[in-house]
Amino acid sequence: MIGSLRGTLLDRGPDAELLVEVAGVGYRVQVTPSTAVMIGEVASEIFVHTHHAVREDSDTLYGFATVDERRIFESLISAHGVGPALGLAILSVHGPDALRVAVADDDVAALCLVPGVGKKTAARLVMELKSKLDLPDGPVITIREDGSSVSMGGTRADLRAALEGLGYAADEIHAVLSELPSEGDTGELLKEALQRLASGV
Repeated sequence: MIGSLRGTLLDRGPDAELLVEVAGVGYRVQVTPSTAVMIGEVASEIFVHTHHAVREDSDTLYGFATVDERRIFESLISAHGVGPALGLAILSVHGPDALRVAVADDDVAALCLVPGVGKKTAARLVMELKSKLDLPDGPVITIREDGSSVSMGGTRADLRAALEGLGYAADEIHAVLSELPSEGDTGELLKEALQRLASGV
C-alpha cells in the first residue's frame, strides 16, 4: 500500500487531481480542491500523505496535506455507506477540526452542506463518527492565516451542557441549537433557546 508520495508536481487538473512524478513514475492523486491549491506550484517538489484504495475495478490514490486529514478520511470511509468519493466531498466542505466540532455538537445541518448528504444520512454519520473520531472535550482553537485564533464549538458546547443540565432531551436540544447562531453571548443565546423550547421551537 502506498502511504505517501514525495516528488515533482507535473500537473494540477481542474477536477482536483494531481499528477505527481516519483522516480520517473507519474501517480494520479485525487485531492480536495483546497489541497490542490495549497500543495505547491507545478514543477515544484511536493509531499502528500496518501490513502491507497484498491478495488476489483479501480486502483486509486487519495492525497492529503496532513496525516490528520488522512486519518479523518479513513474514519469517514469506515462508516456505513461512505465511499472514498463521499469521504473526500465531506473533507472538501469541512476540515478536520470543523468536522469534529460538527460531530461533537450533533450538528446534522453542517453535514447536510455536503452535496449528496441528506438529513437521514447526516444523522447516521454523526452517530457513527462519535465513536470513530477523537472528539474535543472543549472548544477547538483554530489559528487563521493572519495569526489570529478563533474558538470553535465553545458557545454551542456551553449551551448544550446548560440545556442538558436543565433536563432537556437530546432531540430537543439539537432542534433548538440548529436554529441559533453558533457563536455569540452564551447567556443571551441560552435565554433565546429557552424561549424557543417553551414555545415548541
